[in-house]
Amino acid sequence: MSASAVHSLWTTAATAAEPISKIDSPKIEYGQLSPTLIVLGAAIIGVLVEAFVPRKHRYYAQLFVSVVALAAAFAAVVALAEGGYGTTKARIAAMGAIAVDGPALFLQGTILLAALVGLFTFAERRLDPEVHGNRVDSFAAQAASVPGSDSEQAAVKAGFTTTEVFPLLLFAVAGMLVFPSANDLLTLFIALEVFSLPLYLLCALARRKRLMSQEAAVKYFLLGAFASAFTLFGIALLYGYAGSVSYGTIAQVVDGTIQNVNPALADTMGNDALLLVGAAMIVMGLLFKVGAVPFHMWTPDVYQGAPTPVTGFMAAATKVAAFGALLRLLYVVLPGLRWDWRPVMWGVAIVTMLGGAIVAITQTDIKRLLAYSSIAHAGFILAGVIATTPDGVSSVLFYLAAYSFVTIGAFAVVTLVRDAGGEATHLSKWAGLGRRSPLVAAVFAVFLLAFAGIPLTSGFAGKFAVFKAAAEGGAAPLVVVGVISSAIAAFFYIRVIVLMFFSEPRPEGPTVAVPSPLTMTAIAVGVAVTLVLGVAPQYFLDLANQAGVFVR
Repeated sequence: MSASAVHSLWTTAATAAEPISKIDSPKIEYGQLSPTLIVLGAAIIGVLVEAFVPRKHRYYAQLFVSVVALAAAFAAVVALAEGGYGTTKARIAAMGAIAVDGPALFLQGTILLAALVGLFTFAERRLDPEVHGNRVDSFAAQAASVPGSDSEQAAVKAGFTTTEVFPLLLFAVAGMLVFPSANDLLTLFIALEVFSLPLYLLCALARRKRLMSQEAAVKYFLLGAFASAFTLFGIALLYGYAGSVSYGTIAQVVDGTIQNVNPALADTMGNDALLLVGAAMIVMGLLFKVGAVPFHMWTPDVYQGAPTPVTGFMAAATKVAAFGALLRLLYVVLPGLRWDWRPVMWGVAIVTMLGGAIVAITQTDIKRLLAYSSIAHAGFILAGVIATTPDGVSSVLFYLAAYSFVTIGAFAVVTLVRDAGGEATHLSKWAGLGRRSPLVAAVFAVFLLAFAGIPLTSGFAGKFAVFKAAAEGGAAPLVVVGVISSAIAAFFYIRVIVLMFFSEPRPEGPTVAVPSPLTMTAIAVGVAVTLVLGVAPQYFLDLANQAGVFVR
């Protein structure tokens, strides 16, 4: 058959069919998406800086771009909140892909502030002694060189530094900003990958203990890939169930209130097996990111092996983003499934609280101890998620804001305690630190007391809010378990304080490095937020209350 005949057949078929409606151009509300767009734009500028700026100027250029971007994005979040987008004007933007509402703006603001404080610890260059006359930071001189090889030694000698960490941080933050505000499952998955991939890379870039750092990154990458696969499979099943990836449509199919059904999907729609298995798989992927038992196995190894500034940033910001996404999924998409997911979440919350607290007692490394502590905290936050009341949402938002600054501050203090091999993270090295350096030990004690939930710290206000919401939501037995695990956890936090202040310092013990104003600022912000949220939490609780309503 000739080409012209085929062509005429094709045109006849096209005209015989119904007229093709023209494709609408996408309508994007750039102003409402500005926080994410600013950070993404800055990340791309950071990549260009790596390509075109001379090596000796890159560090300052990257630091400037990153600080300005995070501050501008935070200002954009505040402007949106002031404009009523958190309350009366809450809406679905970007053609149904992104929700602009109270929880989204509150979590985005928290992530941006945590990233800004974390950025200061990334940029710290005074803790290690100078190498060949050059200041060095926590990151490998040349990431691509094999640990211990000639090329690595040459890079160290030449004074190279991995300034790519700044655009990687910004790409991760951009993904984290979209994650809790995603309003369809595909956007959720893309945001998950956008913030996970830079984190896998950042975990592998430690200057000291490079093999351990690379091992941590490989573990995180492999387990993260499994979790992503579960999430994607769950998304496919939920699409088969509802015929849509949009949160609103899936919720309508679950409730049985959907009006116009696609005839091609009518046979599979409403198949409960697809719904239950799909929802379980997506929740599994999110619980992995949160670090809840039994999906927590990566946490201690990755926290211990990654460069400490990355650990602090990751522990704070990833939790905020992942809990935001989990809340939106359970409260917006699956409220009709409450009787199915609540009992499972009860079980996960109980084993997470007890598991994190009990295993932490046996740890001898300060970073692993903080990792298990973060697992226990994931359990406490899940208690608020289970409440399924407006108070549950606002208590989780407040807890995440309080927790993120304590975490970054605590890991910033860990970077200061050093011996000849870099950071001294073994607990025995911290003995007598209170006599060597009373100020650093006192600051760390404040963070530990906040983790333990002692009154007048942000940890107490957060735990009180979460447990109160859980009790009012009918989960009183969960609160009892939470209080017991808090008591177990208090034991090992206070053990570290006793070790620092009431043990004899060893003659060959570590020294406390004097940081630049960058790390001092990060630690000072951590202490200030911890005390302010502990002593006068009401304003911030009210803020979280106002921000606690999801747009549907």
